[in-house]
Amino acid sequence: MGLYDFTFYDQIKRNAAAFPNAGAWYEVDTGEMFTFRDIKTRVDALCSGLKAAGVERGDRLGVLGKNSIEFFLLFGAAAAAGAVVLPINWRLSADEICYNLNDCSPRLMFADAEFQDMLKDRLMDLPSLQQCYNLKSDAGSFGDLSSLAEGGNNAVAGDTGSRDGFVIIHTAAVAGRPRGALLSHENLLCAGLHLDYYFALSEKDVHLSLLPLFHVAGLFMAVAAFQAGALNVNMSRFDAGRAAGLTEEFGASLFFDFPPILSSFLKAAAEENRDISSLRSVVGLAAAQDIEQYQQMTGGIYYCMYGQTETSLLATIGPYNDAPGSAGKPVVLADVRTVDDTGGFLPPGESGEIVIRGPLVFQGYWNLAEDNAHTFRNGWHHTGDTGRFDENGFLFYTGRMAEKELIKPGGENVYPAEVEKVILEHPAVDMVVVFGVPDPKWKEGIKAVCRLKPGASLAAEELIGFVGSRIARYKKPHYVEVVTDFPVRSDGSPDREKIKARYSGSG
Repeated sequence: MGLYDFTFYDQIKRNAAAFPNAGAWYEVDTGEMFTFRDIKTRVDALCSGLKAAGVERGDRLGVLGKNSIEFFLLFGAAAAAGAVVLPINWRLSADEICYNLNDCSPRLMFADAEFQDMLKDRLMDLPSLQQCYNLKSDAGSFGDLSSLAEGGNNAVAGDTGSRDGFVIIHTAAVAGRPRGALLSHENLLCAGLHLDYYFALSEKDVHLSLLPLFHVAGLFMAVAAFQAGALNVNMSRFDAGRAAGLTEEFGASLFFDFPPILSSFLKAAAEENRDISSLRSVVGLAAAQDIEQYQQMTGGIYYCMYGQTETSLLATIGPYNDAPGSAGKPVVLADVRTVDDTGGFLPPGESGEIVIRGPLVFQGYWNLAEDNAHTFRNGWHHTGDTGRFDENGFLFYTGRMAEKELIKPGGENVYPAEVEKVILEHPAVDMVVVFGVPDPKWKEGIKAVCRLKPGASLAAEELIGFVGSRIARYKKPHYVEVVTDFPVRSDGSPDREKIKARYSGSG
């Protein structure tokens, strides 16, 4: 650790000194309150246990469980030991869980009791695991977490730097496999400070922690509240009625929202006559009617945002009322642009790929050097998402790049962008969108929706043969539809989502 380094464990130490007796974490399921001093004491003890178990700097620790104080303490202990946390989405299938674990080869595994039978059945498929522990000390048949943490509180922080890896979160499969996004201590703390800044968080605030800690939004919101000295009221799993009651009981001031959280929360609050006026800020994604209802009911502000795991949750943010339909403006410590296919910056009003630079950009995909080189080309993080800025600097999200879409006819991988490029070489074709549709033979078929040049004509069989003669035949379209009603965006490019919605049949 150097002169300019600061890790999540340093944050824990700082807060234990700054807010020693203040509530840091309330565990809803057990009714226990933990102070900032309690957090540090327990983190130190668990770090000692991890080191006694042989954990070294850079080792991965797998975690499979619902939100809990133990889950949060593991992040702190890993930070102190210089280890990397690998939180697993418990909604995944057993095969998907095993894939993500094997992708990062964790040394130790921590799991809730409800997931342990599945892990036991698959231990032969998980060769890197040396020991499995109960995530909660008194539940499960794995090693006891409390015994692991009985080594005292003599933790000594490892030689860990701000940009060292701290957590790996797997993103959705793009090229047929999930990719583990490696986030550093700097990523985590910088994102937290952005959230603290935009919501003006302080020790007077209460964060209703209702998103899972395996998700970047759930983790980083909890960390932001912790950084500010605020209280995290932790729900192991979201329940709308319970959330409304907790908001009234604790005076919760903010939470992060993904549909349908806000709509169900507001409905429950109204039905149960809960006072939710303390909820001054909600951030995330929601339908306009839900946003407007929340603001009318509470007088609070809904913040819209754009981001991804690879940008440490945030890239842009702003109050909904500032520009309805937008994702706000770039956060303070990020350079966010849109570019064309050559990498050239686009002016306001033109849609292109969203690219980002700054301390929020992740460290790269785990063990995927070629993917990293492509993602970070030209000195920018290429998000694979498209958007446009207006004249006032607000970002409007417009969709996904074709290269991020995938069609699987008969188990093969076909990327729409490759097929579209070939189709556009045909002299009769003006514009095209390629996407997958249900197919009785291939399960998923390839469909091309084309707009022709003025006066041109083109038979489906001709175009299919044209594509099949230029690239692998399994990539040629199974269905071709030539249309005159071809939706385009304001910049003249195809409106992919509208076209897919309108022509999604296989006819």
